[in-house]
Amino acid sequence: MSDISKPKDKARRKFMLKAGVAAGAAAIAPGVFLTMPAPAQAKPANQPVTSSKRWGILVDANKCGDGCNACVTACEKQNGWGAANPSEETHSRPEQKAQWIRKVTIRDKATQHVTTLPMMCQHCETPPCADVCPTGASFKRADGIVLVDKHICIGCRYCMMACPYKARSFIHEDLKNQKPWAPRGKGTVEACTLCVDLVDEGNIPACVDACNSTKGGALTFGDLYDENSEISRELKTYGGKEIRADLGLNTGVRYRGI
Repeated sequence: MSDISKPKDKARRKFMLKAGVAAGAAAIAPGVFLTMPAPAQAKPANQPVTSSKRWGILVDANKCGDGCNACVTACEKQNGWGAANPSEETHSRPEQKAQWIRKVTIRDKATQHVTTLPMMCQHCETPPCADVCPTGASFKRADGIVLVDKHICIGCRYCMMACPYKARSFIHEDLKNQKPWAPRGKGTVEACTLCVDLVDEGNIPACVDACNSTKGGALTFGDLYDENSEISRELKTYGGKEIRADLGLNTGVRYRGI
């Protein structure tokens, strides 16, 4: 498992981060200001984003129920995409639908064991999407959350090609009834934001909250740098894996039971 306690320091990424944060904080959406909380608790509204924290999610595939889509439904409702946005139901091809989070099925060819788990933006420490973005629209905040600034995204879709998790979607259609905290736009790319609007107010992402309300409780959210946080204790005790660890991206989303 990659060392999540030692963030990499690359000059180009620092430049893109500063540019992205400045643009994102100023223009991500009316009333949505990208500032950050403390652990998974409430924080003062004026507390800035800090690199002393890194937000992440642990997915326990052993607890993820086959056929359960609570996390997907919650994300749709919170952020206004998919079934929660009827204007998205008219596409020339099914592949054009947005997918901030999706359920995938993994089958072990040797044992035939089947595992289902949610797949979303992995919030990499070294995000390929940010590396290839020509405008800096794709950027990583100091706390590890990877975002897209819709105001400077030109829709080139380089980030979609660079993402090894197929976690990004391109908006082909006109949109209506958008959520003010989750700005979207035709001709731009979007992906899981780790519910940055909720996290910045000291709450947990909608997918985690919904999963916790089920009998499964497969998702754990928290600060990966805080050794006393629940997610860090779980990872230390039981371990966790990255998907495509061979790429060395040091993802903020880890999996158990795969």
